[in-house]
Amino acid sequence: MERAEKREFVTELSEVFKASGSVVVAHYAGATVAQMNDFRSKMRAAGGTVKVAKNRLAKIALQGTEAEGITNLFKGQTLIAYSTDPITAPKVVMDFAKTNDKIIVLGGSMGTTTLNADAVKSLATLPSLDELRAKLLGMIQTPATRIAGVVAAPASQLAHVFAAYAKKDEAA
Repeated sequence: MERAEKREFVTELSEVFKASGSVVVAHYAGATVAQMNDFRSKMRAAGGTVKVAKNRLAKIALQGTEAEGITNLFKGQTLIAYSTDPITAPKVVMDFAKTNDKIIVLGGSMGTTTLNADAVKSLATLPSLDELRAKLLGMIQTPATRIAGVVAAPASQLAHVFAAYAKKDEAA
Protein backbone atom coordinates (compact mmCIF):
# COMPACT_ATOMS: atom_id res chain seq x y z
CA MET A 1 0.00 0.00 0.00
CA GLU A 2 1.49 3.34 -1.02
CA ARG A 3 1.66 6.35 1.25
CA ALA A 4 -1.14 8.20 -0.60
CA GLU A 5 -3.37 5.15 -0.34
CA LYS A 6 -2.65 4.92 3.37
CA ARG A 7 -3.58 8.59 3.89
CA GLU A 8 -6.81 8.08 1.97
CA PHE A 9 -7.61 4.93 3.98
CA VAL A 10 -6.99 6.74 7.29
CA THR A 11 -9.14 9.70 6.22
CA GLU A 12 -11.97 7.43 5.07
CA LEU A 13 -11.80 5.33 8.22
CA SER A 14 -11.75 8.43 10.42
CA GLU A 15 -14.95 9.64 8.73
CA VAL A 16 -16.49 6.21 9.30
CA PHE A 17 -15.71 6.37 13.02
CA LYS A 18 -17.19 9.87 13.25
CA ALA A 19 -20.38 9.22 11.25
CA SER A 20 -21.34 5.68 12.29
CA GLY A 21 -24.04 4.96 14.82
CA SER A 22 -22.10 1.90 15.96
CA VAL A 23 -18.85 0.15 15.15
CA VAL A 24 -18.15 -3.51 15.94
CA VAL A 25 -14.61 -4.92 16.00
CA ALA A 26 -14.13 -8.66 15.50
CA HIS A 27 -11.46 -11.24 14.69
CA TYR A 28 -11.95 -13.18 11.48
CA ALA A 29 -8.92 -15.52 11.48
CA GLY A 30 -9.69 -18.73 9.60
CA ALA A 31 -12.74 -17.43 7.77
CA THR A 32 -12.82 -18.35 4.08
CA VAL A 33 -13.26 -15.87 1.26
CA ALA A 34 -16.73 -17.28 0.57
CA GLN A 35 -17.72 -16.79 4.22
CA MET A 36 -16.42 -13.22 4.22
CA ASN A 37 -18.27 -12.44 0.97
CA ASP A 38 -21.46 -13.89 2.47
CA PHE A 39 -20.92 -11.78 5.60
CA ARG A 40 -20.34 -8.62 3.54
CA SER A 41 -23.47 -9.21 1.45
CA LYS A 42 -25.62 -9.77 4.56
CA MET A 43 -24.27 -6.59 6.13
CA ARG A 44 -24.78 -4.61 2.90
CA ALA A 45 -28.38 -5.86 2.63
CA ALA A 46 -29.03 -4.65 6.20
CA GLY A 47 -27.55 -1.22 5.50
CA GLY A 48 -24.08 -1.63 7.00
CA THR A 49 -20.52 -2.19 5.83
CA VAL A 50 -17.71 -4.59 6.70
CA LYS A 51 -14.04 -3.69 6.19
CA VAL A 52 -10.88 -5.54 7.01
CA ALA A 53 -8.94 -3.19 9.26
CA LYS A 54 -5.25 -2.51 8.98
CA ASN A 55 -4.57 -2.22 12.70
CA ARG A 56 -1.91 0.49 12.63
CA LEU A 57 -3.94 2.64 10.23
CA ALA A 58 -7.16 2.06 12.18
CA LYS A 59 -5.46 3.24 15.38
CA ILE A 60 -4.30 6.39 13.58
CA ALA A 61 -7.83 6.96 12.21
CA LEU A 62 -9.32 6.61 15.71
CA GLN A 63 -7.26 9.49 17.09
CA GLY A 64 -9.46 12.50 17.76
CA THR A 65 -12.77 10.66 17.30
CA GLU A 66 -15.41 9.74 19.87
CA ALA A 67 -14.59 6.05 19.43
CA GLU A 68 -10.95 6.46 20.48
CA GLY A 69 -11.53 4.08 23.42
CA ILE A 70 -11.57 1.00 21.16
CA THR A 71 -7.95 1.43 20.03
CA ASN A 72 -6.81 -1.51 22.18
CA LEU A 73 -9.12 -3.92 20.26
CA PHE A 74 -7.04 -3.71 17.09
CA LYS A 75 -4.68 -6.68 17.51
CA GLY A 76 -4.44 -9.63 15.16
CA GLN A 77 -6.67 -10.12 12.13
CA THR A 78 -9.48 -7.64 12.77
CA LEU A 79 -12.43 -6.39 10.82
CA ILE A 80 -14.82 -3.57 11.52
CA ALA A 81 -18.54 -3.61 10.87
CA TYR A 82 -20.39 -0.31 11.01
CA SER A 83 -23.73 1.26 10.20
CA THR A 84 -25.55 4.53 10.75
CA ASP A 85 -28.31 2.71 12.66
CA PRO A 86 -26.79 1.75 16.04
CA ILE A 87 -28.49 -1.66 16.09
CA THR A 88 -27.85 -2.93 12.55
CA ALA A 89 -24.12 -3.70 12.70
CA PRO A 90 -24.20 -5.52 16.07
CA LYS A 91 -27.29 -7.49 15.05
CA VAL A 92 -25.85 -8.71 11.74
CA VAL A 93 -22.43 -9.49 13.26
CA MET A 94 -23.94 -11.49 16.12
CA ASP A 95 -26.32 -13.36 13.77
CA PHE A 96 -23.41 -14.26 11.51
CA ALA A 97 -21.17 -15.20 14.46
CA LYS A 98 -23.82 -17.70 15.63
CA THR A 99 -23.43 -19.72 12.44
CA ASN A 100 -19.69 -19.10 11.93
CA ASP A 101 -17.29 -19.74 14.80
CA LYS A 102 -14.45 -17.96 12.96
CA ILE A 103 -15.97 -14.53 13.67
CA ILE A 104 -15.17 -13.57 17.26
CA VAL A 105 -16.60 -10.28 18.50
CA LEU A 106 -14.08 -8.27 20.52
CA GLY A 107 -16.13 -5.15 21.27
CA GLY A 108 -17.03 -1.89 19.66
CA SER A 109 -18.33 1.60 20.18
CA MET A 110 -21.56 3.50 19.97
CA GLY A 111 -20.84 7.21 19.94
CA THR A 112 -18.63 7.96 22.95
CA THR A 113 -19.55 4.67 24.65
CA THR A 114 -17.00 1.87 24.42
CA LEU A 115 -18.64 -1.57 24.30
CA ASN A 116 -17.22 -4.92 25.33
CA ALA A 117 -18.31 -8.17 23.63
CA ASP A 118 -21.22 -8.69 26.05
CA ALA A 119 -22.50 -5.16 25.46
CA VAL A 120 -22.43 -5.77 21.69
CA LYS A 121 -24.43 -8.98 22.24
CA SER A 122 -27.04 -7.18 24.34
CA LEU A 123 -27.21 -4.35 21.80
CA ALA A 124 -27.87 -6.95 19.09
CA THR A 125 -30.95 -8.20 20.95
CA LEU A 126 -32.63 -4.79 20.87
CA PRO A 127 -35.20 -4.14 18.14
CA SER A 128 -34.11 -2.03 15.19
CA LEU A 129 -35.21 1.57 14.72
CA ASP A 130 -37.86 0.54 12.16
CA GLU A 131 -39.23 -2.13 14.52
CA LEU A 132 -39.43 0.41 17.34
CA ARG A 133 -41.27 2.86 15.09
CA ALA A 134 -43.76 0.18 14.07
CA LYS A 135 -44.39 -0.80 17.70
CA LEU A 136 -44.85 2.82 18.71
CA LEU A 137 -47.24 3.45 15.84
CA GLY A 138 -49.20 0.34 16.78
CA MET A 139 -49.44 1.50 20.39
CA ILE A 140 -50.66 4.92 19.28
CA GLN A 141 -53.23 3.51 16.85
CA THR A 142 -54.72 0.95 19.26
CA PRO A 143 -56.37 3.51 21.59
CA ALA A 144 -57.66 5.47 18.59
CA THR A 145 -59.29 2.32 17.20
CA ARG A 146 -60.87 1.56 20.56
CA ILE A 147 -62.18 5.14 20.88
CA ALA A 148 -63.68 4.93 17.39
CA GLY A 149 -65.33 1.62 18.33
CA VAL A 150 -66.78 3.07 21.56
CA VAL A 151 -68.08 6.17 19.80
CA ALA A 152 -69.60 4.14 16.96
CA ALA A 153 -71.17 1.53 19.27
CA PRO A 154 -74.15 3.65 20.49
CA ALA A 155 -74.97 4.68 16.93
CA SER A 156 -74.93 1.08 15.71
CA GLN A 157 -77.00 -0.03 18.70
CA LEU A 158 -79.50 2.73 17.94
CA ALA A 159 -79.65 1.56 14.32
CA HIS A 160 -80.34 -2.00 15.49
CA VAL A 161 -83.18 -0.77 17.72
CA PHE A 162 -84.76 1.17 14.81
CA ALA A 163 -84.38 -1.87 12.56
CA ALA A 164 -86.09 -4.05 15.18
CA TYR A 165 -89.00 -1.58 15.49
CA ALA A 166 -89.28 -1.45 11.69
CA LYS A 167 -89.48 -5.26 11.50
CA LYS A 168 -92.03 -5.29 14.29
CA ASP A 169 -94.16 -2.73 12.47
CA GLU A 170 -93.92 -4.67 9.21
CA ALA A 171 -94.95 -7.86 10.95
CA ALA A 172 -97.94 -6.17 12.54
